Amino acid sequence: MFRAVLTGFADFRAIYTLRSWAFGWMSRVLCQVAFFAFAGRLLEDEEATRYLLIGNAVSIMVLEASVVVASTAWERAAGTLPLLVVAPVHPAFVFFGRSLFGVAVGTASSSVSLLTLAPAFGVPLPWPAVLFVVPLISLVGFTCYCFLLVLAGLALRMMHLRNVVSNVAVLGIIAFCGVQVPVTFWPTWIQAVTHFLPLTHGLEAIRLLLEPGPADRIGVLAVLELLVGAGWLVFALLTFRSLVESGRRDGSIEFAT
Repeated sequence: MFRAVLTGFADFRAIYTLRSWAFGWMSRVLCQVAFFAFAGRLLEDEEATRYLLIGNAVSIMVLEASVVVASTAWERAAGTLPLLVVAPVHPAFVFFGRSLFGVAVGTASSSVSLLTLAPAFGVPLPWPAVLFVVPLISLVGFTCYCFLLVLAGLALRMMHLRNVVSNVAVLGIIAFCGVQVPVTFWPTWIQAVTHFLPLTHGLEAIRLLLEPGPADRIGVLAVLELLVGAGWLVFALLTFRSLVESGRRDGSIEFAT
């Protein structure tokens, strides 16, 4: 898995230089988060400004983690999937490490956007609570990554739908998990579903951290977010195992699609 992680970061360095990431990608991220924060300003509502800024800054992590769906599909198109199946390591562990750079880069993107724009929009960053923002964002990234890894395993069976699957998942998480509006805005059955989705508990923990809220409640939310991520990781391992076993039985693991 370590070599898979190194391969992923090598791919990232081939796409971005430090300059293009800082002045290209990050300028886009800052503009996106600021756009929603300005919506709160237009409403002349400080609480709405705070809510939208924090939610949209953290949601950048979801976008970054979604790279796992595309990069996993690339491996099949490149013809490496059959080789991974016969290798002495389970493909799920390889794919887990393959796109892990998305969590690292997403942590940087979300953290920079939140910590840079919050003072500009008058959103307080209480000390020393702000020190725990980055670890909580990383936790959200891990959970989102595990959820999207499940979709990546499913996308390997439907290569032509990989972008559709990724985009629908990202938009669904952003819409329902408390980024733009509270989870309680939605019908009861949607609220129930969001408890099993990434971002919901982690984002709430970050909001409470910056209020600041009760430490015990923040800890409970962080543990819930971790449990959600662990559950999706187990599901991802089972998904890849099913793919490998069915591919061995019927020879459906081909070199290209």
